Order: sequence, then structure tokens, then C-alpha cells
Amino acid sequence: MRYCRFQANAGPRYGRIEDGRIVELLTFTPEHAARGERSSAVALEAVRLLPPVEPSKIICVGRNYRDHASELGNELPPEPLLFFKPPSSLLAHGAAIVLPPAGVTGRVDFEGELGAIVGRRCRNLGPGDDVRAFLRGYTCVNDVTARDLQKKDGQWTRAKGFDTFCPVGPVVVTADELDLHAAGSTGAEITTTLNGERRQHGHTRDLIFALDHVVRYISQVMTLEPGDLISTGTPSGVGPMKSGDVVEVSITGIGTLRNTVA
Repeated sequence: MRYCRFQANAGPRYGRIEDGRIVELLTFTPEHAARGERSSAVALEAVRLLPPVEPSKIICVGRNYRDHASELGNELPPEPLLFFKPPSSLLAHGAAIVLPPAGVTGRVDFEGELGAIVGRRCRNLGPGDDVRAFLRGYTCVNDVTARDLQKKDGQWTRAKGFDTFCPVGPVVVTADELDLHAAGSTGAEITTTLNGERRQHGHTRDLIFALDHVVRYISQVMTLEPGDLISTGTPSGVGPMKSGDVVEVSITGIGTLRNTVA
């Protein structure tokens, strides 16, 4: 199933997508299942899309591709390197990334990533637990980063946490449709373009710490709640953006997240 979150007359709603149209309104339950409600079909391009997630927290994995760690001159982490982005940093597909004033930061980078959405509450998952049972689906994420502040501060909260620094979308593809854990799966291909020029290209199969390992690792630290977003890391090719740019993050099987820069 593919679904989005959009602004309806009655307020924000989730909608199941079929052939480019929203055909059913959805309500997600804590038990992971989605309840459907009949709706008049409406074209996807006729609605204002919202971030397709409402997380209590956004957990990101740093330096999870060897080539990205190398390009920034960093050592490979011996275990997943975790950091947070605040929910206030969420931004919808089509909306503008707002650069902080020049006196605050001089370089803001794009980082295209695969995002995984938690579907069921979980804690202390072990090696025998099937991670797929706890995932709702996948989406595109741009882990926007003030690179100079990241280096200056040492820890990454400020550099990663500005409003609009977490574009997500445009849709979510549920885990039963896009199975990144199936035997023989080649993973998902990630491409980021800036003004139409390809800057990043990678595959989830190249992750240092695979998604199932990451989910289990995080669950040993904190309770994961339905709707929480896990951003899994970025391949090499990150670079700066300026006002007027257009950045697109595309993932096979999901679609393209497109944002302008203001």
C-alpha cells in the first residue's frame, strides 16, 4: 500500500493512494493496522501534501555509509552512531527549506536518505525478533545539515535541528509492498540531485549497519512508538545548497521528494 498525509477541509488526514488518486482515508491504530474509510477519489496533485509522518521522535544514523564517512574525513563507527532531529524540523514535499541567516551558518548541505516508519510499539528487540513486524513502511528523507555548525559544536543537535531541516515524503510505501528484508533483495537505490544534476547515488545494501540491526540497536536504548521515524544514513556526495536551488531525493519503489531552498 502507498499512502500520504494531506490537508483536507476537516484537517490533516491520511489517504491511501491508488493510480495517482487518494481513494480511501486512513486512521492508524497503535496496533499498527490501518482502518479505512470510504472517500471520493481525488487526484494526488490536487491536494496539499503534508509530511507523511507524525513522529514522537526522529532518530538518525550517522556515518552509515563508508564512502560518506570517508568524504568527510571521519572514522567508521564501531556501532550505530545515533542522533536526533526534532519533530519541529519536519517539512513536506514541495515546501521550501529555509536557510538560517548568514551570520548563523555559512554552509547548509543536503543528505538524501531512506526513512523507516515504526508501526508497532517495541522495546528490547532481540536477534530472534522479526523487525518487519514492527515497521509500517518507508519514505524519502533529506537530512539537511548546517555543516559548519556540525564541525564547530562537536555534537549535532543545532546543526541538524533547524525548522525545515527534515523534508520527508512525498508518500510512504508500506513494508508489505517494499520488502527490504526479503531473501535476495537488492535493497533500494538512493539518488539525490541538485538543480537536476546528480550528486548522490547509493544503495541500502551498502549500509554499514543494516536496517534490521539499526532497529534492534535503537530499541535497546529507547522505546519506539508507532509513527517514529528512523533515518538510516546518507551515501557520499553531500554538498551545499543556496537560495533558489531545487533538491530532489529519489528512492526506487517510493518516489521523489522535491524541495526548493529559500
